[in-house]
Amino acid sequence: MDDAYCETPAPDPAPVGAGPPYAECVLCRKPTEHPESTKGATLCPVCAWQEAGRTACSG
Repeated sequence: MDDAYCETPAPDPAPVGAGPPYAECVLCRKPTEHPESTKGATLCPVCAWQEAGRTACSG
């Protein structure tokens, strides 16, 4: 039996820096999920979640 038939090839690693240049978070300066061309204040997912918690509880 041919053992090479059952082997799974290793996945290709994702290229570093793939995709558009991302905007920095206005609070922590980490990259966000938004492109640099996005207007307004951009937040990373962590800061956006924390900001949503603050505004929800500020009633």
